[in-house]
Amino acid sequence: MTGITGGAHLSSVQAQTLRQELEEQLAWRTSQLENLQTAARDARGADDTWQELLVSITAADRAVAELRQALDRLEEGDYGRCGHCASMIPFERLKIRPLARYCIDCQRRHEAA
Repeated sequence: MTGITGGAHLSSVQAQTLRQELEEQLAWRTSQLENLQTAARDARGADDTWQELLVSITAADRAVAELRQALDRLEEGDYGRCGHCASMIPFERLKIRPLARYCIDCQRRHEAA
């Protein structure tokens, strides 16, 4: 199944709930990234603050990319499928961790490696 339902294991209401959460996180992270980039342009570039800004910008940029990829997967119908074993990730897990890419078992194996 493709489209915004995110796959047969998610109802349209569940998919919409997750989409809204992802979009809210994306808006917040995008705003954060823009603020950090503005601060970096205004900074002098030689002290520890500059390095902290660069680290924060990299993290915010990565978060924005991950959120956009999750929204793309939701649109394509691949959202909520484990990236390792391809099993469906339960809605309860996605609700808690909307960016979850692995089912619990594969996540545990990934963390143990």
